[in-house]
Amino acid sequence: MKKFIAFGCLVLGILTQAQINRFFYEYKFIPDSNNREDVKSEMMYLDIDKNGSSYYSRDKFVSDSTSRAEIEKQVKSFSGNISVNRKEKPGQVSFKVTKSYPDFTTYLFRNIASDRYKIKEEQKPEWKILPDKQKIGEYNAQKATTNFGGREWIAWFSTDLLFQDGPYKFYGLPGLIVKIEDTTGSHIMTLAGNKKIAEAPASEKEPELPQNIRIVGMEGKEIEASKDQFRKAWKAYVNDPTKNMREMVMQNNENSKVMFKVKTSDGKEISDPNQVFREMEKRTKESLAKNNNPIEPDLVK
Repeated sequence: MKKFIAFGCLVLGILTQAQINRFFYEYKFIPDSNNREDVKSEMMYLDIDKNGSSYYSRDKFVSDSTSRAEIEKQVKSFSGNISVNRKEKPGQVSFKVTKSYPDFTTYLFRNIASDRYKIKEEQKPEWKILPDKQKIGEYNAQKATTNFGGREWIAWFSTDLLFQDGPYKFYGLPGLIVKIEDTTGSHIMTLAGNKKIAEAPASEKEPELPQNIRIVGMEGKEIEASKDQFRKAWKAYVNDPTKNMREMVMQNNENSKVMFKVKTSDGKEISDPNQVFREMEKRTKESLAKNNNPIEPDLVK
């Protein structure tokens, strides 16, 4: 009995520590369905603690943290200019997914222009567990399938890892999802390693900027929205990609002159506002055309 009590106290002590299980997933994806040879890769974090999980890009997190530190430093000694340098590895994946335990309330955080949308997921993955088994890395895994977000998915979960969670919005299997891919092979997320860390990542709170200053390219207001509301905002953005920026410039110009420049593909520098907006609209539409194979097609249809 004494041994049992001592063991019980040890387990309780471990569970009450503020510890995070960090799982590393290699995310391979094909942005352009017309160019399937162009396969991108990004290392993603799935951080799990007693309250829930968070899935996000490692490179984007590091880049954003560095940019925020630079901006906060400039804000403290503000002299009229704030410079935001482009990072070498800014991250290719900008979305983040959080889940809250025990009910697995799930939110997707995704940008449209300078606005950050917080979109609640109402659909739970409905799994069909199959008898197929195989080794994924060092883990014994079993197969399951689901239809979600406009794609058919094949998952491999392992009861060696007793977390009913997984990358992106996927959860609800009797073990951690160690690999998941859609049936077209366009999106593949594979567990590459894991470790325990003592505390949560640094806060993502935006630096407080001087009055009437807003930085193009940094996230603006956060908007909580349903999927339908997000789809409506997305369609408006696709039809007029520079609308938010034009409105921002017009508002700022009421009090001060806003100057900015861009370079065209041939290296020519332009500063005329109308030319700048035309160039930015052109670039955005070209980018959208080459990113036509999203992880969740139903969200942007």
